[in-house]
Amino acid sequence: MVGAVVPSSRFLAKKMLKSIDFHNAKVIIELGPGTGVFTKEIIAQLNKETQLIVIELNDAFYDALNNRYHESNLHIKHGSAADINIILEQLKLPKADFIISSLPLSNFSVALREEVLEKIKLNLKSEGKYIQFQYTRQLKKLYSIYFKKVAIGYTPLNIPPAFVYTCSNS
Repeated sequence: MVGAVVPSSRFLAKKMLKSIDFHNAKVIIELGPGTGVFTKEIIAQLNKETQLIVIELNDAFYDALNNRYHESNLHIKHGSAADINIILEQLKLPKADFIISSLPLSNFSVALREEVLEKIKLNLKSEGKYIQFQYTRQLKKLYSIYFKKVAIGYTPLNIPPAFVYTCSNS
């Protein structure tokens, strides 16, 4: 359920959020926020009109996030990344402009990984971006099945060093 031995670094957070247009985004989704390293940085840059949906499955992380953040445009949901469409419907929100993910997809079963990626693709605007970090370069081929463009960045100043995949269909 947890894919890292220590929380992500500020360097990884900066690289993950680099391509997000905070000024124009209407909906941003964060999957698997864990301790909230990226959540904190997103909130610091978030436009007051933008809705941020944070989806966390782990009970302890969910409770900690709920106790820490209380912004009116933040929706902390306890559930699976595979429930994106249900959560958007419940909140009466459109597809996301950006979906960022810390999910340890390499640790998921093939079926769950495919279900999550399919839900991400279906719930992302056509011009939107999916941003995912992993500790391996081996997932580019997988992401290319779902997205036309897949760029890989590298963050050596993280323990362990991480690869940031930025995926889009436009």
